[in-house]
Amino acid sequence: MKGKEKAAATAKPVKADKKDVAKTAEEAQKMTIYEYEEKYVKRENTKGATFALRMFAVLIGLFFVWCLFSISKTIWDINNYAGYAAAGVSVLILIIFYIVPVVKIFKTDYFVTNVNYKTAGAAKRKNRQVRRQIAEKIVDVCSNVAGVGWYDSRTVEQLEAGLKANDDGVIKEQLTALYSGSVKKSAKEIIFKCSMKSAAYSALSQNNKTDALLVAVVNLQMIKDIVFLYGFRPSDTRLVRIFGAVLRNALVSYGLGGLKIGNGIARTMGDAARGIPILGTAISVLVDSSVQGLTNGTLTAVIGFQTIKYLNTEYKLQNILDGVEVAETVEELTETCTELEKELKKRKGGAAA
Repeated sequence: MKGKEKAAATAKPVKADKKDVAKTAEEAQKMTIYEYEEKYVKRENTKGATFALRMFAVLIGLFFVWCLFSISKTIWDINNYAGYAAAGVSVLILIIFYIVPVVKIFKTDYFVTNVNYKTAGAAKRKNRQVRRQIAEKIVDVCSNVAGVGWYDSRTVEQLEAGLKANDDGVIKEQLTALYSGSVKKSAKEIIFKCSMKSAAYSALSQNNKTDALLVAVVNLQMIKDIVFLYGFRPSDTRLVRIFGAVLRNALVSYGLGGLKIGNGIARTMGDAARGIPILGTAISVLVDSSVQGLTNGTLTAVIGFQTIKYLNTEYKLQNILDGVEVAETVEELTETCTELEKELKKRKGGAAA
């Protein structure tokens, strides 16, 4: 740990790729809000996504309850007193490893990037506020947690200076530098550690219910840690896919414990590895060979990389949106109507006199 602290303290500040930053700035300057809509905005049922997200969270919770109840009942059949103790432990496990991570993920804010000309102005203001919250959180973590080693220390110092100066440009520049450097590296380390845990636990448990429960626990913990590392979470429409993948991984892990899995199961996991074709091929090979621990570790890695892919995409989009010139049509109309009303009252008063 001391080595990591020393490395973090002496590391040179990680700067965002100048070509990428310049390209993003140039792209935003040339783009109108209508062009942004055409290029980046997708039609999404946000209310439906929010509802589906809650449903997936409930289903994962019910899966937790079912696994814990089954394990406790098995222990109770052996010894009643041990069964009661297992039930009490199960409640603690549910709170610590399910309720706490899910609540923390849901409470974390996110960037709004799927906008139109009516909502773009409000989204830009919210995103600016979210960037500041992220910066404050990162500075606070580095100040109060010894040896965290997640963030480049010099970049964080510059980020703190930007906060004190209330300079949004510096905040954005330093956050971009962190996300393209030390945060990216730290996220990969989190994914690797959680994938190893998932593989090791699965190899040791040799019980389908315990195996599935452990995979769900590790997956949720990994998502929570990555969200905490970045300081924001994916939007509801993307988070629902991640939670769906967690539930699917748990169910697949349960099946791996008691069944010989073939290509049929591998096909049901296809969208989990979308955009990662090498992993998709690896999953098929692993599942066909029934290498349970390695398969669960790979499934965990897929969710981890899917999460950071969504986070990076939404951070890039809010950066582009921030540079798009937006006409505040609603506010301008309201202001014009107010001025018109005042002018008419003034003229009416003058005519009466």
